[in-house]
Amino acid sequence: MRAIRGWMTACVACAVLTADAQQNLAGTKALVFEGDPAAQMVEGIHSFLDRETQLSLERRSAHHAPPDRETFRGIIGAVDRRVPAIQPRIDPAAITAPEIARSRRYRVYAVTWRVFDDVDAEGLLLVPEGEIKARIVAIPDADSTPEIAAGLAKGADSSAPFARDLAERGCEVLVPVLIDRADTWSGIPGIKMTNQSHREWIYRMAYEAGRHIIGYEVQKVLAGVDWFTSENAAHNLPIGIAGYGEGGLLALYAAALDPRIGATLASGYVQSRQNLWREPIYRDVWGLLREFGDAEIAGMIAPRSLIVEASRAPVVTGPPNATRDRAGAAPMGAITTPPAESVAAEVERARPLFDAQHAAGHLQFVASSEGNGPAFSAPAVEAMMHSLGVVSAAPPGKREPVHDLRKDFDPAMRLHRQFDQLVAHTQGVIRKSETNRSGFWSRADSSSVEKWRSTTKPIRDYVWEEVIGRLPDPSMPPSPRTRLILDEPKYLGYEVMLDVWPGIFAYGILLIPKNIQPGERRPVVVCQHGLEGRPQDVADPKIDSGSYHAFAVRLANEGFVTFAPQNPYTGQDRFRQIQRKAHPLKLSLFSFILGQHQRLLEWLAGLPFVDQQRIGFYGLSYGGKTAMRVPPLLDGYALSICSGDFNEWVWKVTRTDSRYSYMLTPEYDMLEFNFANVVNYSDLANLMAPRPFMVERGHYDGVAPDEWVAYEFAKVRQFYTKMGIADRSEIEFFDGPHTIHGVGTFEFLRRHLHFHN
Repeated sequence: MRAIRGWMTACVACAVLTADAQQNLAGTKALVFEGDPAAQMVEGIHSFLDRETQLSLERRSAHHAPPDRETFRGIIGAVDRRVPAIQPRIDPAAITAPEIARSRRYRVYAVTWRVFDDVDAEGLLLVPEGEIKARIVAIPDADSTPEIAAGLAKGADSSAPFARDLAERGCEVLVPVLIDRADTWSGIPGIKMTNQSHREWIYRMAYEAGRHIIGYEVQKVLAGVDWFTSENAAHNLPIGIAGYGEGGLLALYAAALDPRIGATLASGYVQSRQNLWREPIYRDVWGLLREFGDAEIAGMIAPRSLIVEASRAPVVTGPPNATRDRAGAAPMGAITTPPAESVAAEVERARPLFDAQHAAGHLQFVASSEGNGPAFSAPAVEAMMHSLGVVSAAPPGKREPVHDLRKDFDPAMRLHRQFDQLVAHTQGVIRKSETNRSGFWSRADSSSVEKWRSTTKPIRDYVWEEVIGRLPDPSMPPSPRTRLILDEPKYLGYEVMLDVWPGIFAYGILLIPKNIQPGERRPVVVCQHGLEGRPQDVADPKIDSGSYHAFAVRLANEGFVTFAPQNPYTGQDRFRQIQRKAHPLKLSLFSFILGQHQRLLEWLAGLPFVDQQRIGFYGLSYGGKTAMRVPPLLDGYALSICSGDFNEWVWKVTRTDSRYSYMLTPEYDMLEFNFANVVNYSDLANLMAPRPFMVERGHYDGVAPDEWVAYEFAKVRQFYTKMGIADRSEIEFFDGPHTIHGVGTFEFLRRHLHFHN
């Protein structure tokens, strides 16, 4: 409300202007604008992403080259090296006898198999009596259990008990545990617990490290395939994979990556992914829709067999409910049953990819009760058996009851082990990320300023393209529009609007000192607000924001030209949803912010009273995030000041032992894929070199402790010193909170923008 009141105050100011003030700047049209520019900016980005999402489907359909399996492996985070295959271990605690259950047709074992050095998969192994005809990894939905799939426990999901049915047909069946959607362990005990699902909790920390809950569980499935392959050395049998719901996703993805899987049955999952952003956040995959819908992933399975079954999907309406003690989950995130015709349409999109491999008959579509019936219908299972070359009798209509012989078995204990292992593994990957970053940056030559600038150009491009997401340069003519809103004793204030891309504009407030002499060119300070802020918060003398202290006004009173941009991080969850739409397109919120600043710098540089060599940036909070992501990549900025945000950023986003961690908060928009292995804040600051860089830090700023800030800045100071430009890096600690202090930073601006009015 404060920001909206500020916007209204600025509009009222239009009615009290002096008569001789120029109503719009020379060379610009009059700005005629109704409504809230911040909200319209956010909606413009949404519309842009909606169009690009639709276009991504058309581009994929028109792209005839085969999908890239290694790109797919990378974006789902299935990149850790698995250990060599060994036989699954029988759980010694299960029961005194090896089997936990037995029928006349099969035996059931509780097993564990190694995936990475520090990660196991757990589940059940069903071994048929008599001849084994095929080996299948059967993957239940995330909220089901191997016991339900094996018929040892009752369950509500529509796939039960499909693993038992496969075993009764003569297949050896391995059933892994998946991380579920409850929130029991999601949080930091003693600090704060959240309502994030277990899948979201792991997804958040893994995503920052270039890993993913999807990739981890694909690796667990493929570790089972490793074991099946080793068994085939003695007796070669076909290998298949079948999954339902989240298990259907994993079956499709695993088969796309691994040619050893001869036949795949995916039930209750395949459909158009154009609304991926509406699904649970733990399905968010960086750049997925640039190259892959479900059809393209299916195409990587060709010429092997794929059976897609339209069935009733698991019902997921969102994350666990927030309570007084648990909050912070990404909202929305539903899973619904698509119409059978929608599933069939995606299968048809995949058909040309099978035709190209002369495997048209290897892609089959089955609808269970017109797409709303239980998973693993008899036609779907028979199609899979046929694809594996298995001739099997149908399971008996009436089965003898099979009981779990384990006493007081609690599947939650097993699930907790699995959850803890993935958390510990991910935290280990994060600890190694500093070494990985060092290796990544070893290609840069810091022996001189000139070599640093030239050898970091590819690195800057990589950060922009692979971590932030790069859009083409602004495509619209700027068409600058302005209108006078402030006429103060020492400066005039203009609203400014510039076009960037279709439907996307840059907007802000330009303050121009009145004492600029004809032919004089002044330095500019771009003054950036934070979360839910408005340009008026920093550029209107009538607004006392409490944190910004009208610092654009103060600088204008000193004689600087200032510009306060509107950034699109406003509108609460509406702006955060931009990330959900952008990530699958390999874009982010800062993809758009960078384009807005490209256009802004271009326009500022052309103003007759601006010195384009002296344009600095100064931002607080989310504006500090902008200070770390925009000036390092855009040469038009002569310096950058980060206030209230500089941090050991990887810790800030991923730590599971600190109250400062974004793991505990609703800011799911902070996630940047593989950031930890590419850059940290010190690396981004070093990309400013040889341009000056400064940090402003209040001792009582709750964003992070002083120690984290000092630790990360020490690397910057050391680097600038090594480059022989130590005087261009600075940090000011002050006795205060999360706010603009405007003491050392103002002197930094005067000194490095060479201005003392």
